[in-house]
Amino acid sequence: MTRILLTHTPSARNNWYGEKALKGLAGLGELSLKEHEGAWTCDDLLSAAKSCDIIVADRATPIPAPVFERADKLLAVVRCAMDVRNIDIAAASSSGVVVTRAGPGFSLSVSEWIIGQMVNLARHIPDYILAYRDGRVPEPVMGQQLSGKTAGIIGFGHIGKTLAPVLESMGLRVLVNDPYVSVEMGSVEQVDFDDLLQQSDFVICLAVSNKETAGLMDASAFERMRNSAYFINPSRGELVDEEALEHALQSGLLAGAALDVGKDHDNYPPLALAQRSDVIATPHIGGMSPEAVDYQALQTVEQVRSILDGVVPDGALNPDAASRMASLGIKTR
Repeated sequence: MTRILLTHTPSARNNWYGEKALKGLAGLGELSLKEHEGAWTCDDLLSAAKSCDIIVADRATPIPAPVFERADKLLAVVRCAMDVRNIDIAAASSSGVVVTRAGPGFSLSVSEWIIGQMVNLARHIPDYILAYRDGRVPEPVMGQQLSGKTAGIIGFGHIGKTLAPVLESMGLRVLVNDPYVSVEMGSVEQVDFDDLLQQSDFVICLAVSNKETAGLMDASAFERMRNSAYFINPSRGELVDEEALEHALQSGLLAGAALDVGKDHDNYPPLALAQRSDVIATPHIGGMSPEAVDYQALQTVEQVRSILDGVVPDGALNPDAASRMASLGIKTR
């Protein structure tokens, strides 16, 4: 029988995989689960992977070269996320192992998180909530209406394309900076990076995290933003110089920030920023909704099903390297 390893910890299974996908995966073979919390050690992962045909991997678990080199039965690694930076795809290809990833089912959920934080920042809603919960009656202060403001989106991928028309429908002017796409959507304006920073009331960082974009939002970028502007990051912590962001907030260069990510463990915002009164921080929950989680988890089930049928899935990143699939007769029972 086919053996499938799911790397999610018990809490990660509850939050990021779900019963529906778990039941579907169990119906495709003998399912091996991680029974304890905590990250995999390389040795433990190697030991578990040696007897497995397919690994369904959570976002946080690295799959290094030794796994592909020593797990002779391994046919595929199926990533339950889009982020595959910690999978050694070159080593997988050399060993004839296909690597797949799930699609972007989180675009709506993350867009909703962004809009929610824009409202929170502009209207000081969390401050009122905290005061009332603390037994105090808060003093009302004037807020800002989003309609008529300018939102600047850095990076026009799946989330940006979902978010932009919603913001336009709310009466915001929408600017986009992305040198790799041509933006043709409603009245969305494609501008250079400086113009976006200088003209936006809300700067929303949605760029892909790579060597080119590392530290994109640095001291110079924050200095070019309006003093009344807000910075929002639901993308990746590596995109931001967090010391520069803290300095910009401390010195009044920015009005505030909303962060769902940072350079702390598992891409969480750091406490030094999260505890500030001018920052709204959440622990990487932008895509944490049943609909978004089910979308990606159920995609991994279908990708495993395709692999066991001898078909390279659409989500494969190295489809030409699937030599183990081609050379082995695969049986699910």
